[in-house]
Amino acid sequence: MKTAILLVNLGTPTAPTAPALRRYLAEFLGDRRVVDLPRLLWWPILYGIILVTRPAKSALKYAKIWTPEGSPLQVHTERQAKLLRGLLGATGDRDVLVAYAMRYGAPAVAAVLDRLVQDGAARILVLPLYPQYAGSTTASVYDAVAAWRRQPPAVELVEIRDYCDHPAYIAALAASVRDHWQAHGRPDKLVMSFHGIPKRAVDRGDPYAEQCRRTAALLAAALDLAPDTWQLTFQSRFGAAEWLQPYTQPTLEALARGGVKRVDVLCPGFVGDCLETLEEIAMECRDAFLAAGGKEFNYIPCLNERPDWIAALAAIAREHLGA
Repeated sequence: MKTAILLVNLGTPTAPTAPALRRYLAEFLGDRRVVDLPRLLWWPILYGIILVTRPAKSALKYAKIWTPEGSPLQVHTERQAKLLRGLLGATGDRDVLVAYAMRYGAPAVAAVLDRLVQDGAARILVLPLYPQYAGSTTASVYDAVAAWRRQPPAVELVEIRDYCDHPAYIAALAASVRDHWQAHGRPDKLVMSFHGIPKRAVDRGDPYAEQCRRTAALLAAALDLAPDTWQLTFQSRFGAAEWLQPYTQPTLEALARGGVKRVDVLCPGFVGDCLETLEEIAMECRDAFLAAGGKEFNYIPCLNERPDWIAALAAIAREHLGA
């Protein structure tokens, strides 16, 4: 009987079109973990307003980053799974299966779990590609796993809650920054932008904000950064509620108005480049910083297929599997 590792990422539309975005957003925004409003209040807003107006706008954003191979997030996640499988095979774990799934869209979590069982997996490690735990991301993945587990297959499931402070993850982040600085020089300020969540989630006990701060502090220490040379921010706010602050784009604009000429922005909570990094940060936030008086904006890519990140994934997986 075999062991399997299932990497799980958020998901992506199948095409940069309004119909594809409508299907994707309906599933994503229909998850109670993502939007916890009462359904009687939320459904009319979602189906009567958001899914009418937002898909076309989102499709235009996705079109800016779409590649000949498809969605960047899909491409990077698939490559990470293939590289992890290759690394494990090359280092003695030839019988370990590796696959990937998307929480929203395809390939679906349940479908991939079914395939792993059919391929002989008796023990499956579920590894969400979210270093920091949040109810709207990691917990939602395990909702999907729990729903699948109601089915008959008797499989041992091993779950990873977070790895926000794992030494190999922090080391890979630090190496990516050093590599960028070696090629382009250092900025006046390094901004570490994490995806935001509503503040009320943290007030209710979600550990996400604290884990983001832990990652940022460890990365700053690994880079030996002085306190005034880096800053943590939160991006991708959605809706009218207060989210975790400080917000990324207003912070960048304030830095430019305050005389900061060059910023480098890193997104440590994303392990693969996607809409939120390539369009929101590398395009929108860049334009905002320069329009506010900044002179140079550099986006430091996600870990993507870096060998040190694939090695970190292998180390995280082996630790949880007891290998």
